[in-house]
Amino acid sequence: MKNGKKYVKYGGQLLTLLLVLGVLCCFVAKKEGYHMDELLSFELSNAQYNPWIVPTQPVGRLAKFMKEEIQGESLGETFHNLVDVGMDVVKNRGNSKLLQYKADVYPEPVWISREQFTDYVTVNKGERFQYFSVYFNVKDDNHPPLHFMLLHTMSSLFPGVVSPFLGDIINILAMLGCIFCFFRLGELLEAHQLIPSGCGKVWGISAGILYGLSVGGIRTALLIRMYGLVTFWCVLLFYLHVKKWLEQGFGSRNKLLAVVTMLGFWTQYFFLFYCLALAAVTGVLLIVRKRIPELKRYIRTMLTAAVIGVVLFPFAVADVFSSGRGVEALQNLGNGLSGYGYRLGAFAGILVESSFGSIGFGLVVLICLAGCVCAQIWIKRGASAGEGGSSLREKAPKSRDGRKVVLLMLILPVICYFLLAARTAPYLVDRYLMPLFPFAAMILTLLTGVAFGVFGKVGQARGTLHICHVCMIGIVCLIGVVNIAAYDGTYLYQGYDRQLQVAQQYKQLPCICLYDGTGYYENLLEFAQYERTLLLKLPELEQRQDTSDFTQIQELVVLKKGIIEEEAALAVLEQYGWKVERVLLPEEESVYKDTIYICRKVERQHDGGLM
Repeated sequence: MKNGKKYVKYGGQLLTLLLVLGVLCCFVAKKEGYHMDELLSFELSNAQYNPWIVPTQPVGRLAKFMKEEIQGESLGETFHNLVDVGMDVVKNRGNSKLLQYKADVYPEPVWISREQFTDYVTVNKGERFQYFSVYFNVKDDNHPPLHFMLLHTMSSLFPGVVSPFLGDIINILAMLGCIFCFFRLGELLEAHQLIPSGCGKVWGISAGILYGLSVGGIRTALLIRMYGLVTFWCVLLFYLHVKKWLEQGFGSRNKLLAVVTMLGFWTQYFFLFYCLALAAVTGVLLIVRKRIPELKRYIRTMLTAAVIGVVLFPFAVADVFSSGRGVEALQNLGNGLSGYGYRLGAFAGILVESSFGSIGFGLVVLICLAGCVCAQIWIKRGASAGEGGSSLREKAPKSRDGRKVVLLMLILPVICYFLLAARTAPYLVDRYLMPLFPFAAMILTLLTGVAFGVFGKVGQARGTLHICHVCMIGIVCLIGVVNIAAYDGTYLYQGYDRQLQVAQQYKQLPCICLYDGTGYYENLLEFAQYERTLLLKLPELEQRQDTSDFTQIQELVVLKKGIIEEEAALAVLEQYGWKVERVLLPEEESVYKDTIYICRKVERQHDGGLM
């Protein structure tokens, strides 16, 4: 009986979690291909001490050293080798074997086998749970290691597999964690009378539906990067700040606050935008309320978290201040207002579209909500005047003060994050705003609640309140349906299965990939099918010195990236006697704008004719 009452009490929250889980899993099941950065995530997580695919150096220096000098036939032998290497470094320093060790670097790009490409993106059974390898890989990247370690954990549980599920399950669990924070936050606000009795659960459920079924939420779940996880740390950090402000304060028991701060820092550096803004708001509020002892303890907690975070991952300092991406962000910040209006408009459009499914629908909803809120305020003022003016305000000054604090903590850090992200983000894409999507859902839930009178009258009749709750849930479900229907397939890369099938069909052949930049990362799963692959820029193919292996290849697959001019590429291939037999996949049918050809060797007669 007790359990039955418990299920009834929390049934709405459980249904919300199951609804969001079901919808997100359906979208994950439809995902076929990957963004280049997603496959890079798999490589940084799973390639053993080999963070980058370099066509002239397929095996990294440390990867070669670990294989030849460290890894033994048993754990004891491996440990003994590690001790010997450590003693050698301590004794000989720069002249030690480790620091003098050279990788195999070739003057021209070399063939990379399907087995090597498979090793880049998957975990073999003997490579499971190798977190030091992940740590080494990401120290040369512009991101901290936590998300990559979690992705490596999932890959270790499913060795030899690359699947959207491995990365998207991390995002989905993070999103469900955000929604669970909404539930707890709603109950907390209700317990402290910041919202009327009976409204806490409906607030949390509404925020969960708005976030979990939004375009922004779906994209967060699908993109196999660290943004879903850092979003969770931001939401949890906000919840902890509100809870500590309303309950025991910041004078003691701040360990969880410090841990969440460190975990966010180890996930993505944009977390600092939100964390520092929230800390600044909290510090000012503590000063205004003259809670100086708490302020000192709070500052000590955050500084401790910062020191531990940097000590355990010191490469973060170089990532932020001297890496290519870090320098670019600082330069963008230093550009002041130049082009800032355009960037603000672009990111504002992304935020509205991600919350409502489309900018037009979002503007209509916001205008309607603004009108309803104004009407509610006008009605409330009229009622207050009839009851003697300020009688309602005098009844609960503590609640009004707590409500103001929570609103300041909710809104000001979001504004600061948005302004900083719009200025420093290298690209005008949604991933940099993903930590704001759940906060947009919370703010929208508050607006909707006020608009429908849910939070307006503390003493209203239970039946009227129930009707308001039903209307509120109905409107957020409608917004969710519009979002799902409007989803444009971003990050699904549907159609890639056909491209992968081409690679599987011709897996007995070698492949030449003609690329420019680093676009070949999009095709790593295809290269793991072909017998071997040569990654070349067009001038490298045109000026290649060692062509002895070309004479032995009678048939091969050529994958041309869209940025490479077709006429020039085919002309260079013909120089080596390869002529296109047919196009296996035209550019317009490829999700990555690739063209895939099957080419055969054409022998020339001495008189210039063809045999």
